[in-house]
Amino acid sequence: MIKQLLLFIVIVLPFKLLGQTTVSGTVYDFDNKSFPLQHVIVKNLTNSQVVSTRAAGQFTIPAKIGDLLQFSSPGFHTDTLFLINLDPKIVFMPGNSTTLREVEIVSAKVNSSILAPDPFANRYTRVATDGLQGKENNDRAGGLLFNLGYGKYKRQQEKIRLLEERDRYQAEINAVFTEEYVSNLVKLKGDDLKNFMALYRPPEELVKSERPFNYAYYTVKSYHAWLKLSPEDKRISSMPKLKAN
Repeated sequence: MIKQLLLFIVIVLPFKLLGQTTVSGTVYDFDNKSFPLQHVIVKNLTNSQVVSTRAAGQFTIPAKIGDLLQFSSPGFHTDTLFLINLDPKIVFMPGNSTTLREVEIVSAKVNSSILAPDPFANRYTRVATDGLQGKENNDRAGGLLFNLGYGKYKRQQEKIRLLEERDRYQAEINAVFTEEYVSNLVKLKGDDLKNFMALYRPPEELVKSERPFNYAYYTVKSYHAWLKLSPEDKRISSMPKLKAN
């Protein structure tokens, strides 16, 4: 029996491992988009896998298309991400708001067309029966139609489009701006290479505005700027630890 069980494991386990897939990414502070967040709990709600982001905000978790990832950390809003592909993800977590700002309304104007009855709406009647006379008492109720959801839907679609566009540019930067690519251009190694790449990672807006983006020119130009820095400025300061609420 034991031999049969071992034989089954030897045959089935490699196929199971081949079927496993993962998704990786980086988590940043929404207010300071260049500040990576460590110790963020990333949970795959579909397969119950849980990991924590590393010092640079990076994570890798077993997942497949259609899974739902949850990101949570003390002091930040819990957020979820539905996987439509397994490309590297860039996640921005907004902080929890603990205070409410006072808002003073100076004036307001309501478009009269919003409150106007819908000419195409069906007449709605509420029917009540008079028990003494046996007659129906028809009272009109309703007749107003408010189309208040379309603007919200458009904003949600635009937000999804911007996030998908951001993911594409971040994936391109991750694929090109690698340690091997940079070290071949500027001849840096070890901690100097890592600090240089952290300080001069190509900004998303710059890559987006200059198409196609010249990574080689940008890297060499950044290297000349890096040489002018003091030894202290060339080092990345240690990541502060997040405090729980």
